[in-house]
Amino acid sequence: MNFALTEEQAMVRDMARDFAEAELMPLARKHDDDGCIDESVFAKVGELGLWGLTIPEEYGGFGMTNVALCLVLEEINRACASVGVTLSVHNSLAASTLLKNGTDEQKSSWLPRMATGEVLGAYSLSEAASGSDAAALKAVAVRDGDGWRLNGTKLWVTTGKQAGLFLVYARTDSTVSKAKGITCFLIPKGAEGFVVGKSEKKTGLRGSSTTELVLNNVFVPDSMVLGPVNRGFHIAMDALDGGRIGIASQAIGIGRACLEASVKYSKEREQFGRAIGQFQAIQWKLADMSARLDSARLMTHNAAWMRDQGQACGRQASQAKLLASTACNFAADECLQIHGGAGYTDDFEVERYFRDARITEIYEGVTDIQRMVIARSLLA
Repeated sequence: MNFALTEEQAMVRDMARDFAEAELMPLARKHDDDGCIDESVFAKVGELGLWGLTIPEEYGGFGMTNVALCLVLEEINRACASVGVTLSVHNSLAASTLLKNGTDEQKSSWLPRMATGEVLGAYSLSEAASGSDAAALKAVAVRDGDGWRLNGTKLWVTTGKQAGLFLVYARTDSTVSKAKGITCFLIPKGAEGFVVGKSEKKTGLRGSSTTELVLNNVFVPDSMVLGPVNRGFHIAMDALDGGRIGIASQAIGIGRACLEASVKYSKEREQFGRAIGQFQAIQWKLADMSARLDSARLMTHNAAWMRDQGQACGRQASQAKLLASTACNFAADECLQIHGGAGYTDDFEVERYFRDARITEIYEGVTDIQRMVIARSLLA
């Protein structure tokens, strides 16, 4: 097996790293304090072509692989996880799902604008009563002439404030089992009755907007139904495989930032007459952080490669997300411990890493759901 990056992959990784270090790192704290991403960042991401990283060239994108997306997401999240999750959702959940399931008309209408960042994509599956039990959603779509009328409330929508196109899941048939009567709809921002509701105040990822959506008798024509009617749950679960690979990459990026900060501090901080990095207790923390993150990266890239080959990768995506998110939180905890009291203040970036890390074990399926997916695959 060849683990070497292609020239193209190395190039896009280096481009993302340069951008992250030069422009995102200086803004990361501002994003966290202000509760929003600086508008200039959205434009710069578009100039670099990262909004269209996985969108085919025929639609104006780079047409790169999921492995390349992993490389980019790690670099971006190492600098600013709020920008990282926005980029991940746009590419791995919104654009990729539209590309895989959309009609020619839907793809030609939306993907070119998504590739430039003119239109950002959002993904809306969760509701108050349907989180881990995603098929329990209550939003309903009822037939109305040549379209559907949607009513309900959706929660936890990343990029809700900025998105121009929303992939929204609603129940279209209540007479069948709950996973079989769900359909995915494409809803543009500004549709009548479609309201982007309150923004959540979060522990971490404060720069990224997370909103509710209110569907008040929203009419969606048949031309904006994504995939077959009543087959939306299958689409949602396949999309989440890609989303979990994206969040695994985010977790690795945050974890890497924790490791790098810990190494730097261990060389500079002195106690008992020497740098704390000379103590075995600190060395073992660094070693465990490094080993866990490298293992998670290999698993994540493997899952991404399988998805690029068109292979089923549900178990591998869950394994990647499980390993990466737990490694990330382990690294964040050890990083704060190494920094001691200083790490508990905002004098260092550590406390932000610690807050940002926690969500990686929650969204795109909590850690225990990943274990369930893995175990069911093994026992099937």
